[in-house]
Amino acid sequence: MNKTAYPVTPAVRFLRAQQIEFAPHLYPYVEHGGTAQSAACLGVDEHSVIKTIVLTDECKNGLIVLMHGDKQISTRNLARQLGRKHIEAAAPAQANRWTGYLVGGTSPFGCKSPLPVYVERSILDLPLIYINGGKRGFLVSLPPAALASLNARPVDVAV
Repeated sequence: MNKTAYPVTPAVRFLRAQQIEFAPHLYPYVEHGGTAQSAACLGVDEHSVIKTIVLTDECKNGLIVLMHGDKQISTRNLARQLGRKHIEAAAPAQANRWTGYLVGGTSPFGCKSPLPVYVERSILDLPLIYINGGKRGFLVSLPPAALASLNARPVDVAV
């Protein structure tokens, strides 16, 4: 795919600036299709499609958790591991303000506001991950080692 065949989002600009090699993947976005939709369109295992989830704690501080597409986050375990009282999903409007991305197109790369990033530990063992490139219907594939550019801290919160 040539360089002009995919959107140049803040995430793409970030990856380029960090000299992180990635491959772009466009697919037809379906509202509420989630990672099952993108995995099916790309012909990949949903476990290697990574969700970018924006959460908030009891003090209304934002954070990002990267999770396997076929798993959920235990916010109770996450709060315990981070020493917080309560963690819940951020409201879509707040997630948009923090990241600059629409829900369904949220990338951990190139966010408007610097948010701490946590990654489910087992993601780091995958050979290749597919993660949102900053637009609905647009994923990038890259090695999980690229998450080091985010200073992503490993956690064990998958259920």
